[in-house]
Amino acid sequence: MHNAAARPFNESSDWDASTRLLADLDEWRSKFTEILGLVTSGDGEKVAAIVKTAEEEYTVCVNGEPWENTFEKIWSLQFGPDDRLTCIASDGDGWKVVQEDTPWEESFEYVWNLRFSRGGQAVAANVRTSEGYGVILNGVPWEDTFIQMRSCEISADGLHTAGTVQLEQLSEGDITTFKKGLWSIAVDGLDWEPRFVNVWGCAFSDDGFQVAAEVRIAHGRQTIVVGGVPWDATFRAVWEPCFVPGSHDVIAPGLTSEGWKLLINGKPIWTSGFAQVWHQKFSGNGKRLAAVVAPKFGRWTIAVDGEPWKTTFGDAVLKPVFSPDARRIGAVVKADNRWTVAVDGVPWPEVFEMIWDPVFSPDGAIVATKASQGKDYFLVINGRTVSGGCESVSVPRFSPDGSKILFNSFEFGKCYRRVVPLEELLR
Repeated sequence: MHNAAARPFNESSDWDASTRLLADLDEWRSKFTEILGLVTSGDGEKVAAIVKTAEEEYTVCVNGEPWENTFEKIWSLQFGPDDRLTCIASDGDGWKVVQEDTPWEESFEYVWNLRFSRGGQAVAANVRTSEGYGVILNGVPWEDTFIQMRSCEISADGLHTAGTVQLEQLSEGDITTFKKGLWSIAVDGLDWEPRFVNVWGCAFSDDGFQVAAEVRIAHGRQTIVVGGVPWDATFRAVWEPCFVPGSHDVIAPGLTSEGWKLLINGKPIWTSGFAQVWHQKFSGNGKRLAAVVAPKFGRWTIAVDGEPWKTTFGDAVLKPVFSPDARRIGAVVKADNRWTVAVDGVPWPEVFEMIWDPVFSPDGAIVATKASQGKDYFLVINGRTVSGGCESVSVPRFSPDGSKILFNSFEFGKCYRRVVPLEELLR
C-alpha cells in the first residue's frame, strides 16, 4: 500500500489570491444518477463525492473524474490529514478500505471507524470477521480477534492501535460474570490482563508507548487505567482521559465529594470543584490547560488553568480551541437554541442555526469559521458575516503569514477554490 509522506498543509498550498472553478456539479448530475457526501481537500484543490454510475454500482468522483474501480456500496468518504482520499467500500466479497482508488487487499464482513495518524501517513479501522472483531492498520489486520469491540484509536505516529474489547461471552441474565468484568483494552491486538465492568474512551500518549482509558470497577466506582494499571483513587464517575503533552502523566475529570474536578494521576490539578468538567485540552505548547465546565447546574463555560470565564451559557459549550500562540481560546457556544462562537469569554453578537469550531490566524488576532442559517452557508470573521449566502462553504484556513484566507464555496451548482486577501473580507 502506498504511504505518501504527509506534508503540512501550508507548505503545499497555492496561496496566490484567486478564484478557480474546480467542478461544475450540474455536469456531474447529468452523468450520475446520485451524488452523495461532497467533501473538499484541506488544500482546497479537490472536491469529491460518492456517485452512482449504474444500478447497484458506485464510485468516487474527484474534480469531475470518476475512479476506475466501482463498488456495490461506499461510505465514510473523507480526505485525510495528508489530503489522500479514503473511504470504505463493499465489492461483493466484503468490505474494505480504499485509498486514492486503490483497495486494500483484505476484505471483511464489515469495516467502520476510519482513524488517521496525525500526519495522515497511517490509517486504521475497526473490522469484523466470522471469527470476531479487530483492527486493521495500513492494510494489516490484528492477528487476534475479540468477541466484541467498540472503538478504534491510533497513535500520533501511526505505529500503534488500540480499542475497547470484550474478552468473555456473557449469557443472558448472568449477573455474576458481568460484575467480575468482561471488558479491557487491546493494544496492537494484545489485551491487558485486568478486566473491568466497562471500559470507554482510550487515548494514546504522544510517543505512542502508553494508553489510558476510563473504566468502571464496580457499581458507583470508576477510575482511570494507564497501561493496564488503575489509579489508586476511585471516583463516582470519570470522563475520558488525555496525556500531558510529552509525558505519560494523565489528566481526566473525576466526580469527587466536592464536585467534578480535573485530576492528574488521580489527584486534583485544579482546586475548584464544578457541577461538571469535561473535554479538557492542552494548548499546542503544552503550557495551558482548558476544559468545558459547569460552575453551577445548567450553566456552561470554559475554565482556563482552573479559572472559569465570567460569561456562562445555558444550552451548551463545545470543546475549547487554542490559538497557535496559546494566548487566546475560542469555543462554539449555544444559548436560547442559537449557536455562536465565544472568544476569551466574549460571545460574538451574531447567532446562527449552526456554526463550526473557530479557526485562529497564526498570530491569534483574527478568528474565522463557517456558519449556516436556513439553507445558506456563510464565512464569519471576528463575529461578522463576510460572505454572501452559499449552498455550502468549507471551514476556512489562513495562509502562513495570516494575510489571506482559503476556502471552497458551492454556488449555483459550481464548486470554487477561493484565496482572498483578509483585508478585502474585513472592509
